[in-house]
Amino acid sequence: MKFQLAINMERVAPDVDMRDVERHTLEMVQMADDGGFEIAWAAEHHALEMTIAPGPFQILTWWAAHTSRIRLGPAVVVAPYWHPIRLAGEAALLDLYSGGRLEFGIGSGAYQREFDRMHPGLKQSEGYKYMHEMLPAVKALWNGDYEHNGEFWSFPAATSVPKPLQKPHPPIWVAARAPITYDYAVKQECNILSWPLTRPMSEVELYKERLDTALADNPGKPRPIFAAMRHTAVYDRKQDWEVPVKAAMRQLSQFENLFKNMGDVENGFPKAIEFSELENRDEYNPRMLQEHMMFGTPEEVIAKLGLYDALGVDHFTYYASMGLGFKEQKRSLALFIEEVMPAFPRATA
Repeated sequence: MKFQLAINMERVAPDVDMRDVERHTLEMVQMADDGGFEIAWAAEHHALEMTIAPGPFQILTWWAAHTSRIRLGPAVVVAPYWHPIRLAGEAALLDLYSGGRLEFGIGSGAYQREFDRMHPGLKQSEGYKYMHEMLPAVKALWNGDYEHNGEFWSFPAATSVPKPLQKPHPPIWVAARAPITYDYAVKQECNILSWPLTRPMSEVELYKERLDTALADNPGKPRPIFAAMRHTAVYDRKQDWEVPVKAAMRQLSQFENLFKNMGDVENGFPKAIEFSELENRDEYNPRMLQEHMMFGTPEEVIAKLGLYDALGVDHFTYYASMGLGFKEQKRSLALFIEEVMPAFPRATA
């Protein structure tokens, strides 16, 4: 099993200096680069301080200039917010700047709040249709002159300028939860980014079943790389378990606000829903969070990761951003690199 890092520039409060956030995020990516992580991912989000990523390719170009080996990608560009020509060109430019290290991640979008601002009138549940039209167009533009007449975009013959360094194109990843997206990813020969949120291991098993079904329904298609992401925090002592759990509960209550599109966001900071409104939900039960997230001492995390490895998860995505303090985040990543990763030696090609 190989390892990826997903990290956001994240401000938890107005008094946090954005320059400290920027520096911390880069240092975490550099630690992952030195520590043997395969890929570092940057998100795309708009007008939210908890996930500061208005231009994923800007972030990735910045990381590329300060790293040497780790591969870099957006997880994910939100297809309905882009034009195919612009997306193809910006992605290819990153591949050029990074020396051929681009991993291209694409998805449908997460929050109705963002859709209301970035693509007014579009329901988040319909975003996948834009992704389905976008991806073949981007691949065609990377290849050469291409004319497009689709449901959402139409343009005369054009091509991506520049072209990607990687041939025939950079590896492509699709954020997938629904069966239709697994089927689409297999048909398009894309790798899979999955995120079971705070749900139990059975959710990861469900995603693996959807991948297996998609492969069975598309004979002859190659098996994609299957990645699963979890919030991750490694700590020295078992009694420290409440530190990341409390941080996660605070941030997840903000996510719940966004998922419900409650509109209670002030100057980019979503209001946290009161825990009293969530206490009966397993996803927010402290002990359930400690069990389902990748939280624990090195020995506990190794045991949890063993379940993913046995299931057939090819890459584990270490999700670092969750309101944890900068010092705790760095200690966690150092423990993961020094004590957890050696238990899962990289497969030789």
